[in-house]
Amino acid sequence: MKFILVGGGTGGHINPAIAIANELKARLPDAEFLFIANPDGMENTLVPRAGYPVAHIRVSGFARGFSAHDIVHNIKTVSYLASADFKARKVLRDFRPDAVIGTGGYLGGPIVMEAQKMKIPTFIHEQNAFPGVTNKLLARKADIVFLAFPEAKSRMPAGIRCETVGNPVRQSFLSATRENARKKLGLDGAFTIFSVGGSLGANKINEMAADLMAWHSKEGKINHIHGFGKHGRENFPRLLADRGVSLENCPRIRTREYIDNMDLCMTAADLIISRAGAITISELEVVGRASILVPYPYAAENHQYHNAKVLADHGAALLIEEKDYDRDALIARVKALSSDPEETARLGANAAKLAVYDTADRICQSILATLAAKGGK
Repeated sequence: MKFILVGGGTGGHINPAIAIANELKARLPDAEFLFIANPDGMENTLVPRAGYPVAHIRVSGFARGFSAHDIVHNIKTVSYLASADFKARKVLRDFRPDAVIGTGGYLGGPIVMEAQKMKIPTFIHEQNAFPGVTNKLLARKADIVFLAFPEAKSRMPAGIRCETVGNPVRQSFLSATRENARKKLGLDGAFTIFSVGGSLGANKINEMAADLMAWHSKEGKINHIHGFGKHGRENFPRLLADRGVSLENCPRIRTREYIDNMDLCMTAADLIISRAGAITISELEVVGRASILVPYPYAAENHQYHNAKVLADHGAALLIEEKDYDRDALIARVKALSSDPEETARLGANAAKLAVYDTADRICQSILATLAAKGGK
């Protein structure tokens, strides 16, 4: 069998596609795979690294502003779209896939839409609680729309076939334990905070981390790992200096630009402070940890807010919007959690109740069953 997979722009779209391909390959060792990649996209690096070939189609989203830069960008976007459909048809005719699987992002539009016109079975995976524009458009003619959150179904077009399957997470998150993670990180049994704003960093989360460090560093009883990201390389040390925090005198505090062992840091923590990307939410559920979620306020359709609200509504996380941040309120809440292990454990247990551990398996079972049924007609 042959499969085309497409999901681009961010790791949240790309990694699920790779996870689905890996599961299909495990079930069908002779299957052939082709990923669609934007030449300048992250997927053009991550997919070949995972061992899969790519075909290139250049697309981009429209800028919403009216600056000269935005206007030029939108003119280029229109020109890309004009050629994307032709390139998509050529890829489909040359490769002749049995199915096309889209996992979100602008890149999925041309290839999935052309596949639907050509009556090739299509499958969509939506990672967020608030579906993206592209996936909502493509869902109308998809054979199955896989959802990470049941809350997304009401925001999809009526009458489509939906299955709630969660988001794929890396195997290391499924096998790690708190005891082993702390041992590998050299942490003791003290209350541990892990805060992170992504590889680029998040100014508000860096500010929150600095405020917390200024509080708990005075007694030195709390472990704190923080990833300040590329954009915090110069700013975060200034935030600490402004608050009188000297890391040389704080052995329980560890700061890094990039977190390359996310599984260990999340599993070792009692409390996690982070953005609310779809994969992050699923990882929080799998590791079963209490969290404070600070959605990125400029995400498309404000989807991170809706992701965070899923956990907050289930009593599994605290939701703080950037505009509502209050230093004293944060410190008071974290102080209360650090002295109340039962409440912290309750939040984590509520997160764990939402976890799905076999997402890729569920997706592949449904895809192969659907294809088998079509082949039998």
